[in-house]
Amino acid sequence: MFRLDEVQRALRDLRLDGWLLYDFRGSNPLARRILGIAADAHTSRRFFCFVPAEGSPRKLVHRIEPRVLEHLPGESHKYLAWQELEAGVAGLLDGATRVAMEYSPRNANPYVSRVDAGTIELVRSLGVEVHSSGDLVQQFESTWTDEQWRMHLEATRHNDAAFGLAWDMIRDRVSAGATLRETEVQAALAEHFGRQGLVFDHPPIVAVNAHSGDPHYAPQPGQDAEIRPGDFVLVDSWAKLDQPGAVYSDLTRVGVVAERVPERHAEIFRFVAAARDAAIGLVRQAFATGRTIQGWQVDQAARAVIDAAGYGPYFIHRLGHNIGQETHGNGANMDNLEMRDERTVMRRTCFSIEPGIYLPEFGVRSEVDVFIDAEGQVHVTGGPVQTEVHAILN
Repeated sequence: MFRLDEVQRALRDLRLDGWLLYDFRGSNPLARRILGIAADAHTSRRFFCFVPAEGSPRKLVHRIEPRVLEHLPGESHKYLAWQELEAGVAGLLDGATRVAMEYSPRNANPYVSRVDAGTIELVRSLGVEVHSSGDLVQQFESTWTDEQWRMHLEATRHNDAAFGLAWDMIRDRVSAGATLRETEVQAALAEHFGRQGLVFDHPPIVAVNAHSGDPHYAPQPGQDAEIRPGDFVLVDSWAKLDQPGAVYSDLTRVGVVAERVPERHAEIFRFVAAARDAAIGLVRQAFATGRTIQGWQVDQAARAVIDAAGYGPYFIHRLGHNIGQETHGNGANMDNLEMRDERTVMRRTCFSIEPGIYLPEFGVRSEVDVFIDAEGQVHVTGGPVQTEVHAILN
């Protein structure tokens, strides 16, 4: 449901005259979600909805599809010819000088940049400044309800249990001298989630030795590795309840197929865990003191630890991503590498913290989920935070 009063309050807080939401054939899924348009709704023509900071929304729709925005308040204007479209956009924006759109300067944030350059040019030709809607999108698309928080905790319970299943399977098969491959453990985790009523967009990652040094390695039948004594194993699993509005749990842990953890594995894990804890500490401190922080700052807190340890070149991805109804949601990412994410870390949002060091022979990642509740309390979910590499045969 479109939350007009809340949107207008946020626009006034940001000193914006309004928010111009635009879509063409699903090119802007953020606008469609915020406006409450079903994901499978068929639209073949451009539409605009201008939400002013004060007053009723103004809508511009094609004569062939006049009802696409009829569920929203405000007056609809119709166009047919392209000249009418351009005049209609000018009419929507009459009196506005500063508006938000799904735009990011220099495309620095591609998660938000959903409006094409030509449409931005049209709006600017009317004497209107275009500002990024990144924090608006986050507030109205990525914040969780109490029910979503509950569903996350339930998904997390089953995700946490998946690691015990993986370690037990590896221990039992290897101890018995039986053959076990990455894809077999992957399949067992997928079956576990299915039994518990969870779904996922891609199967879990089970990565052995050098495969764990590839952050996006995905085991494939016939190309996967056998798991043997002494091997280093990384497991990354994510899933959500198979229910409307459900949100993900996304966790990564590591183990070694041995009774004792080799010092080299333990040393790299300590650096990764310290980076993870530094990022969590920054978030906790910021919300405890009422200080606003942005996604890039959380990334930098962790990256500084790994840089100081001399492994900066081996931390080759952002620290974390927003989590929502998709594994990678549309809120602030914890990123000062792939982009400088200047979106605010908001209450009622969830994100991963997952630093990693990826060496040629093995890679270590430790991933937890962090949720900020409505009161600003910081929750680290996923069961007990991993404090050492798991000795699977112990």
